[in-house]
This record gives sequence, C-alpha cells and structure tokens, in this order.
Amino acid sequence: MKRNNLLLILIYSLVISSLFHAPLHAQVQEKISGLFPGIPFPRFTQQVTSMTGYRFYFSPDDLQDFQVNISAKDNTLSQILEAVFDQTDFKFSIDSEKRVFITKYQPLDLKLAKDFFERGNSKEALDSLNRQTDIERAYSRNKLYVIGNPSSQKEATLSGKITGIETGNPVFGAVVFERAEYRRAISNEDGYFQILLPVGRHTLFIQNLGGFIEQRQISLQGDGILDVAIEENIISLSEVTVSSDRMTNISRPEMGVQKLNIQSMKKIPAILGEVDVIRSILTLPGVQTVGEASVGFNVRGGAADQNLILYNHSTIYNPSHLFGLFSAFNPDVVESVELYKAGIPVQYGGRLSSVLDIKANYGNNEKIRVTGGIGLLTGRLSVDGPIGERTTFSLGARSTYSDWLLQLLEENTDFNDGRASFYDLNFSMSHQLNNKNIIRVNAYNSNDNFRFDRDTTFRYENLNFNIGWTHYFNERLEAELVLGRDNYAFGIEGRDNPSNAYDFGFNIRQDFAKIHFNYDYNFRHKFNFGVQSTRYRLNPGKIQPSGLESIVVTEEVNQEHALESAFYFGDNIEISEQLTLNLGGRYVLYQFLGPNTGRFYTPGLPISSTTLSREETFNQGDVIQTYHGPEFRISGRYILNNISSIKAGYNTGRQFIHLVTNNAAIAPTDIWKLSDNNILPQWGDQISLGYYRNLKLDRYEFSVETYHRSLRNLLDFRSGSTLILNNTVEQAVVRSEGRAYGAEILLRKNTGKLNGWVSYTYSRSLLRTAKDEEAEKINNGEWYPNNFDQPHNAVLVGNYEWSKRFSTSINANYSTGRPITLPVAKFQYGGSERVFFSDRNAYRIPDYFRIDLSVNIEGNHKVRKLAHSSWSFGVYNLLGRRNPYSVFFTPVNGTLQGYQLSIFAQPIPFITYNFKI
Repeated sequence: MKRNNLLLILIYSLVISSLFHAPLHAQVQEKISGLFPGIPFPRFTQQVTSMTGYRFYFSPDDLQDFQVNISAKDNTLSQILEAVFDQTDFKFSIDSEKRVFITKYQPLDLKLAKDFFERGNSKEALDSLNRQTDIERAYSRNKLYVIGNPSSQKEATLSGKITGIETGNPVFGAVVFERAEYRRAISNEDGYFQILLPVGRHTLFIQNLGGFIEQRQISLQGDGILDVAIEENIISLSEVTVSSDRMTNISRPEMGVQKLNIQSMKKIPAILGEVDVIRSILTLPGVQTVGEASVGFNVRGGAADQNLILYNHSTIYNPSHLFGLFSAFNPDVVESVELYKAGIPVQYGGRLSSVLDIKANYGNNEKIRVTGGIGLLTGRLSVDGPIGERTTFSLGARSTYSDWLLQLLEENTDFNDGRASFYDLNFSMSHQLNNKNIIRVNAYNSNDNFRFDRDTTFRYENLNFNIGWTHYFNERLEAELVLGRDNYAFGIEGRDNPSNAYDFGFNIRQDFAKIHFNYDYNFRHKFNFGVQSTRYRLNPGKIQPSGLESIVVTEEVNQEHALESAFYFGDNIEISEQLTLNLGGRYVLYQFLGPNTGRFYTPGLPISSTTLSREETFNQGDVIQTYHGPEFRISGRYILNNISSIKAGYNTGRQFIHLVTNNAAIAPTDIWKLSDNNILPQWGDQISLGYYRNLKLDRYEFSVETYHRSLRNLLDFRSGSTLILNNTVEQAVVRSEGRAYGAEILLRKNTGKLNGWVSYTYSRSLLRTAKDEEAEKINNGEWYPNNFDQPHNAVLVGNYEWSKRFSTSINANYSTGRPITLPVAKFQYGGSERVFFSDRNAYRIPDYFRIDLSVNIEGNHKVRKLAHSSWSFGVYNLLGRRNPYSVFFTPVNGTLQGYQLSIFAQPIPFITYNFKI
C-alpha cells in the first residue's frame, strides 16, 4: 500500500511539474565552456556536475570506455550531449530538476500524456502506460534501497532473484556487479544470486546476456534480499560496422587489429551470394591473395602457412571449400572474426604472420531458433537454443548440390569437366554447472570431394573437437582450460588405368592442452598468463596400389612426431590517460621426437645425397632435436589529443611447422613438414608504427600503418625438385631469408546511409638464399620477389542503405599481378632442344581488377512473425574481366605456346534466400 501511495505521489508530482515547468532543455540552460580532450565519460560527468550542478544517471558498464572529445565554448549541455552522442545508440533526457538520464536506443520520456488519467484501452492509453513504466524504472534505478538490519559486521550477504519484466521468468546468467569493490555474482538457472559486499553504500549493476543493464542504489546494513526485474532481451535492427566501438582505433593499445562481425560481412558482395569469412578479410588493408579460387591469404608479405586460423580454439589447416571459392565456415554460426596483423596477443603462438580468431556462437537461452539460406550452389541450415535452463547449443550444416558452376569456368581449363561436392558441420554447446563453472564443447568437420576429370579424385577434410572448462575464482580472476584434437587429411584416387591405379594419402593430427588466466589486478594492470602444449603426429604421405591389376609399388614417408610447449605472461598497463602499454613474453620449447630415422650431413657442405654422413634410428619418445627460445610482444599507444593517437609495436615469433610447396597458394596436395635436425624453425620479427585519427565527430576513421618484417629459415624449393613422397625433403629445398615492408592506408565511414571504406596497401615481400646456405643459390643469391609479392593493392567497399529494408553494396578490387618465371629462350644440348628460363619470379602476370555488385532486401521488421527473411542477389565480376590466375606453356607442333588461365572469365550472377525462424 505504501509503495502504491509513493508511486501516486511521484506521478502526481511529475504531472504538476509538467504543468508549471517546461523541460529544462526547453528553458534557458547554463552555458558550459571547457576542453574535454579524450576523457572517459564518467570523468566528464563529474566535471560537468562540479561546474553546473547537473546530476547524471547512466550505466557505467555502457559508458566506461566511451571517451568525450569536444571543445565547448558557451554551449548548453543539450548541445554538448547531442554532439557527443551523435551517430551512436545513446540518448539523453534532462528534467526540470537538472537530472540527466542517459539511455540506449530510446530517450527516457519524462512527460505523461494529457489523457493519462482517462480510462480506456486506446493506443494512446497504452503509450501512456509505457511512459509510466519508464518513470517507474527511472525511479527504481535512483531510489536508495536500505537492506538489512544494522549490525557490527563489516560485510553482509545480499541475495535476490532476477526476473524478466515482461514474462516474470527467472533470468539465467545475469551478472550482478559492484565496481568499487570488484565484486561479482551470476544468477543461476532459477534467477537467484548471492554476493558478499562490505556494509555501506553501493551502486549495483545488473546485466543480462542480451546486454541490457539495470542499476540499483543500495545501503547495505546487514544480510538481506533485493529482487530485480530486468529487460530480457534487446533487439536492434541497426547494422554494425567493422569497428564495433567508437574510438577503438584511437584508444586500443594494440595495432594491426581488425574485427568483423557477421552483419558487416553480409554487406560485402561475395561469390554466389554466400557470406564468406576469408573473402571478407581480404577487403582489409594488408591482406591479399594470389587470385580467385585460391586457398588461404597472405598478410603483410607472409606466406599462407604463416597464418594461425582458429575456430573456437581449434586449428584449421585448410579453410576452404571448392578449390578456394568458399571458406569452410558457415556464416550462420559465426559470431565474430578478429584478425591480428601485429600486436598479436601473448597467448597466441606458432605462426609468424597473423592470427585469425573466429568465434562461433553457443546458441541462445531464450528459444529454439532456426536459420538458413538457399543459394544457386549451396544450402545451409542451423539450429540453436536452450536445452533446459542451464544448457545452450548451436548446430549448423552446409552443403553443395550442383555442379553447374564448373560449366561456367574458362573453356581452356579442365575444371569444366569436373565434379565437386562439399559439406561442413558445426556443433557447439555450453553448460553452466553453477555460478562459477561453465563447460563448453565444440566439434567441427569439413569435407571436400572433387575431380578435374573422370580419372582422378581429390578429397580433403578437417576434423576438430575440443572441450573447455571456464572457472571464476572470484570477481577478478578467471581461468579457461581447453583440451582438444585437430585433424587434417587429404587423399588422391588415381583411376586412369587399372595397371597404375593408386591411392595416396596424407594426414596430420595434433592433440593440445592449454590453460589461460585473466587477472584484473587493479585499474592500471590487467594480467593474462598461461601454459599450452601441442603434440604433433604427421604422416607426410603414403601411396599404395588400388585394385588387383595395379602394379604401383607401396611407398611411405616416415611419420614425424613433435612436442611444442610454451608458457607466457602479459600485462596491459595504463600508465596515464594518454599512455598505455601492452607488454608480454613467451618462452617456447620444441622437441622433434622418435620413432624416426635421423639423417646427418657433413658440416659446411651442401645437403645432398653425397654429403650424407650417417643415419641413426631413434625409438619412440627419443628426443632427436630440441629448439627453444623467447618471444616478445610489445605494443603501446599514446593519445595526442581528443581525436588522434600514435601506436608502435614490436613482436617476435617462431614457427616449427612448414608448408612444403612450389605453389603460390595452399593446394589440397601440399605437404606439411615439422622442423627436425635439418629443417630449422622459421623465425621472424616485426616492427610497426601507426597514426590514427577520427574526423567529423567520429563519422570517419583514418589510419596509416607502416611495418618492416625480417624472416629467417624460410623454405624455397630447388629447381626441378620433387616434394611429394620424398623421404629426404631437406635435399629438395634451400634455406632462405626474407624481408617484407609496406604501408597501409585506411579511410572508413562508419555511419549514415552511405558507409564503407577505402584501403590502399603498398607492400613488398622479397626472398634470397641464406648467405650460409651451401646448396643452390637462387638468382645468384640476390633478392627476388616472393610468389605472392603484389606491391599495389586497393579496395573499395561501399554500402548505401536506401531504407532499413533495401540496400546496395559494391566491392572493387585492384592489385598488381603476382610474379612468375617464364621461358625466355631455346637452345640445343645433347642433341635435343632445351628451354632456358628467366630468373626466379622475374616477370608478372597482368594486373587484377574486379567489381562486384549486390542488392540486399530485408523482410519487414515486425517482431511477431513466423519467420524473418531476406534476399541477396547480384553479380560477381560485373565487368566480366578475364583476370589471369596463372600463365603456363605447353608445346604445340614443336612450338612452345603460352596460355593464360582465368578462373572466372565472365560475370557470375547469384541469388540467395535467407530465413530465420
């Protein structure tokens, strides 16, 4: 009864106030002058409060990282806040008592409708009721709740239940947080929570999994109960841009980091309308590929095998389907993609160039949801939702069902006589044991089966599984333990003739364990540290006869085993508001293990069959060779002013697994090789410097990054060498050193109907035979371009939103042609005609240019409907350019004839229907 009376008094007071007083922002407000150069929003509110007496009400969790960059001179608070929150989701309301309410998505309406007290069920009455609810919530957030009976105890236990405002159902997984004391609790499956706090005044924040935050002011006298009703979900129809947070590019200490989410990837036109993770990151500066139908990507002059690709902790060795036309990741289950080109976090290791961290979702805890799409070539379906109150899951599948695309490829290729099929399966599950423990399970399988002609079939497969346990020790310390197994295999079936029919196979398996800790020591130091270990078992290749008539001799390369372990420690240090450092180090131990046969060559002489001095047999578990050493990760950021900053970084790394290939891109038949006593681990370092600036109230982002990389112990193939089924690979390669340098320029527009980005990259990637390499000196030991050296690369991605339902997108891409080696002369030798080739990679194929166009049509945005749908259609390679993938030569009537191979030689139309139930 008292509560109802209090509510009526509050409503009556607001009504009287609205009758006799205009809202403050409609009155003459105090003028504010001052410079606010990149300060956190909470500090900004403190300064304004001390200057004017305004009182601010907002969720610190929403705005703790939001920075205010503005210079005010005789401006009202409304003018300042409109500029600060321009093009963001934040809104504000100011009442007559100088109270400022900051909310997301919708401003808090403090006025009641004129007919509020009239009876009826009209829409106006319902709107008034909704406004009354807003007032009740504002009152609840700022009212002081006195809990418990006074006592002499220093700490007290606060318990309660969190429920949904609309349904009254318990809210599972909501976080109850007290920032000053760093105390945190999580609601269980029944919505109950319990948190121990010091006796006294506190501000509690309650956040659900949907991101909505409630606030309560409490005076804790002793043990007591506080129940909270909270919004259960937030639905935003606004698209998310590449950068998820404003000012991130300026304030984040790491450099060379790009983040994409599924909404931004949907805007980029892709082959046949399929949202593609790999194709999406190719639009970012510093990321290139050697051409269409290419597997993998190259980052800052690095090889494709120097990228660590993670999918929910699992290592993916071949991230493609259908010769590289599609990435191997179902877009419906992908949550976010983060690419580290520099400033690689200390917990990642094992690769020299980059880390691509792909996060898949674990489902939602509200209802079963079905998502899918049907295109001209592929179909996909995913299901996610809750299993009971503690468990959520996500299950996805994708497959192809047509070979029509191969008929559209260049007529001179063998592709148009081929057949292809693929599928991938994804499963993720999360189970909360209690408030402090969560178990997660991930499984992934991708499979490809294709042939270029009727006689030879290729297949390859990724198969991954891991299980993780997250434990919250307290509000500051948490740990995650992950155990898993990764498999990659490929095979070839040759059926050209029964007498030489064969089966060839390769596979690699790695078992891994890692434990990672995050510790928020205080507001200036955030530690992360851990230990990880990976056990490799690699089968480099085996060929055997197929069928009784085959005369193929069984041949198998020795299996390889190795153990790679590392421990690491990192510290994110906030020295001042302007200066932040990220310091970290790893120490890596690698052991090449038996059983195997070790080959030892005469020191100081070229490695060859003639310099082999001895062979030694090692038993299982014997250590054949050990490598170890430190790796450093250092980066820093200095804020110059409210709109710009500079960053610098330096990192080193080691890589113990090599892709042995003479191709520019990853191919299904490429062989991986572990470091041993003859093949040294790759080593590299990178130094980078960048300038970052936001323009036009953060509507535009501009950045320039420069870098220089040094690489050692790279593998390049000797002329005429055989790499497959070679038990002495060290005799077929030469040890090289590399260098890469370049600059990346990015201009991005984040908001408005017209948005997108333009990027330009200048980069060089060069190789030369190591000076102490005694074998063949490629190009006489001089620097020469790498297979994927493409100095100039420019990308334009533009999106125009005609309405919330209709948008168009364009993607234009230009790059320098990649290097090739050409025959330049003929000569007679030994009574036969021979061909003389140019220096390695002395020429280039023609430059690459392509424009793609797509149109996206969303269904209506009614919340209550059976299914939400959208259409995407457009054209890939709109101009129909015959962009060359490679140039090759074959003898025709005694003359060496050159040919240019183009994968897509004509426009490729696409249409895709997407749905969500």
